[in-house]
Amino acid sequence: MKPEIDRRKARMRRKAHIRKTVSGTPERPRLSVFRSLNHIYAQVIDDTAGCTLAAASTVDRAVRERVAELPKTEQARIVGQVVAERALAKGVTQVVFDRGGYKYHGRVKALAEAAREAGLDF
Repeated sequence: MKPEIDRRKARMRRKAHIRKTVSGTPERPRLSVFRSLNHIYAQVIDDTAGCTLAAASTVDRAVRERVAELPKTEQARIVGQVVAERALAKGVTQVVFDRGGYKYHGRVKALAEAAREAGLDF
């Protein structure tokens, strides 16, 4: 098997292990992170209703101009701030962080810390 397939399967296994315990409720929705090679995506999800309350990513029109020509860690920090602002506008103050099988390091950590600084509690 190719190494990239094994890596993806390993992340999916870790993600499933995390999702057994982490679930979003209306009071405390889940802040989910997806990291691709070039972009980062964040969503605030209510799992009981199955709906996304707020979302932001580096491909989002409002964010795209702000993150142009910045390093990926800085892009993640801006996405964290934007998703926190959008969640707070919807009345969400507390979330559960779902790192999606990624290490809490680098871009994932930058996004989480920026969301905390912008007012989300987790």
